[in-house]
Amino acid sequence: MSSILKSLKAMTAAMVLSAAPLSAHAEDWKFAIEEIPGSIMDAYAQEFKKRIEAKTNGDVTITIFPMGTLGTPTDTVEQATDGLIQFTNVSIGNLGTIVPESQIFLLPYLFPSDAKAVSDILNNSKTIYGDLNDDFRKRGLEVLTMYSEGPQVWTTNKEIRNPDDFSNFKMRVMVSPILLETYKNMGASPTPLPFGEVFGALQLGAVDGQVNPVPTIEEMKFYEVTDYLIWAGEQELVTTVVAGTDWFDTLSPDRQKLVRETMASMSGFIDGVVTDFNQKRLDIIKSSKPDINLVVLSEEERDVFRARSEATESAYVEAAGDRGKVLLDALRTEIASTHQ
Repeated sequence: MSSILKSLKAMTAAMVLSAAPLSAHAEDWKFAIEEIPGSIMDAYAQEFKKRIEAKTNGDVTITIFPMGTLGTPTDTVEQATDGLIQFTNVSIGNLGTIVPESQIFLLPYLFPSDAKAVSDILNNSKTIYGDLNDDFRKRGLEVLTMYSEGPQVWTTNKEIRNPDDFSNFKMRVMVSPILLETYKNMGASPTPLPFGEVFGALQLGAVDGQVNPVPTIEEMKFYEVTDYLIWAGEQELVTTVVAGTDWFDTLSPDRQKLVRETMASMSGFIDGVVTDFNQKRLDIIKSSKPDINLVVLSEEERDVFRARSEATESAYVEAAGDRGKVLLDALRTEIASTHQ
């Protein structure tokens, strides 16, 4: 049955892609995002589209496919690998079954709390764009950029301040072995669910909470069916834009340079968008639901979760092997240098 469903998804995607507008004189690049129109990912894709089309005088056009249009985020990654689409912007958590090494960004309390330091690491890391990209390329993918959508926030139906509060608590997570291990170690019962099913699961009590940045919480209305927003400081929502290696390698050196330089030049743009989105969307949540409880864990409370999370590192190394340990050591060295 799973193979039949996969074939149907592929057929549906092919039908949608074949309906994308194509100019007789323009090369059309297809860009899938895992979020809805008006989201941070949409803002990124729209800006990339504007810049590329301007720089090529319309010789290249870009068609954007928002959440669900071409299937799940995993589907769009596979489509990029197969050359059906050119780019996809997905959360790192959705790459766990494809590039296990990428799950390094899901390790709790790995990054500093300073947004600029996180941005510097994601934009300039030799580990990311060198060694880690080699691991992506082995799976047919090219890492073009990474950026954070901001700190992860728990939306829950009860106040969570220590691991005991997570007892018998079903926390929705993305399909990632590291996230499953993370929330298990923190004391919760991690529950993988497709993104599009989260609101209904919260509403019906099938899960007790979920984790996402504030803009996603507002866009998907998760706050409407939960009572608490909790900043525990454990993670940033790291996303990556990837292309299929086979397609990218066929581009001329000038076209490859155009893509890379355009994305490199957008770091300041997307950092501003993320800051703006996080503040404005939090204001919307507070205005729409004045009785929502906003909880920021103290450093002492975070330290308890931090200690419980140390075991997750072993799970990452087990999933990624010796290669994962090498990448983790290298990235930690870069983070320590950036955070000095």
